[in-house]
Amino acid sequence: MKKLIKATVAVALVSGVALLSGCTGQVYNQPKNCSYDYLFHPSVSISKIIGGCGAIDKLPQQ
Repeated sequence: MKKLIKATVAVALVSGVALLSGCTGQVYNQPKNCSYDYLFHPSVSISKIIGGCGAIDKLPQQ
């Protein structure tokens, strides 16, 4: 039973890391003089919410 619990925790941990690493990115503003990183989606980033970089233009991730 302990092996099953350990295996379940290990799979959950690996899945969580894979999910988080796949949902991150970086967005630049239009003049490309400011950028911010986001964890899940650019619209829920704190920098986006407070308007830290002004108008945002999505560019490919670096």
